[in-house]
Amino acid sequence: MRRFARTLVTVALATTVVTGTAGWASGDAQRPLTGPPPGTAGWRADAVDGHRLPDPQRAAPAEVASFFATLASAQRDALVARHPSVVGNLDGVPLELRYRANRMTALRSDDPRYRRLAEDGRQILALDPRGRGLVAEVFGELRSARRVSVVVPGSDIDAGTFDRSSDPYGTPAGMATSLYAATGGAAGSTAVIAWAGYTTPLGVGVDAATGRLAEAGADRLARLTAGLAADGLPRPAVFCHSYGSVVCGLAAHRMGAADVVVLGSPGMRADDVAALRTDARVWAAKDPTDWIDDVPHVEFAGLGHGTDPTAPEFGARRVPARDAHGHTGYFAPGTDSLRAFAAIAEGSAR
Repeated sequence: MRRFARTLVTVALATTVVTGTAGWASGDAQRPLTGPPPGTAGWRADAVDGHRLPDPQRAAPAEVASFFATLASAQRDALVARHPSVVGNLDGVPLELRYRANRMTALRSDDPRYRRLAEDGRQILALDPRGRGLVAEVFGELRSARRVSVVVPGSDIDAGTFDRSSDPYGTPAGMATSLYAATGGAAGSTAVIAWAGYTTPLGVGVDAATGRLAEAGADRLARLTAGLAADGLPRPAVFCHSYGSVVCGLAAHRMGAADVVVLGSPGMRADDVAALRTDARVWAAKDPTDWIDDVPHVEFAGLGHGTDPTAPEFGARRVPARDAHGHTGYFAPGTDSLRAFAAIAEGSAR
């Protein structure tokens, strides 16, 4: 009887999402950005000392890293100058080269969304202007960090909203900045990556209720973390907000993460922690005022994302979130959730 009731709720959810009634916005169907970086055709036609360059679509990040390790400094510089959009977005390329390449791309852009990314001091790990735009930014010194965190955002995030000033703790840059400060900032040994590296849903519609965009995002997130590993960086703690937790759930077994932390999650497309197939510690947070609690935590015919990660039966470690407010208040300074996140990022949480 209970299973039948849950099925009825899910059917109602499906009807609500598809028709856009009962307060749900229809949202705009998005085409996920997949495949290799922009400029790949020119890269494939190039060579270094007669040797072909690693194919951005087929070469694993470890292969890319091995290739760049064989190059002289002048050869690396030449590739940055000739192919900034590939070098800046290709996981496995050394960090410093990616920063330089993306600054070059930003400076050449006429779009103010990208021009501001070239400001002094910004470390842009990815900048892909196709579609709504994908961006990743580093806070802290990745090269020397003993602990690394990655922030994966939810819906309505792209190049234009990556670091918006309104509702900052609902943006990847705002969440990452707050976490970095809470771990000691420049005085500490942590670094945080704000990763808006996948096509997110717009509004609360069919895209938000299905895993289509999350599947494409999971591939890109897994490649990012493989690139970090190829660059010799420590296993990351990955913080996944809202729809971003769906991405993390699908990527969990491929991320090599030390910790996976979900907050305001509609579900991870898994029945429990064991189904994620990861040896990472899995944590979950949901504050009492988060509207996500009104979303049925079920999955039926591809709609919905499954079990609530904060439910006891899911098996995640519970993160306190009594002080957080709403769906985007988890990283607000002074909250118990941010203090817990900082302990996880620093490796001191138990």
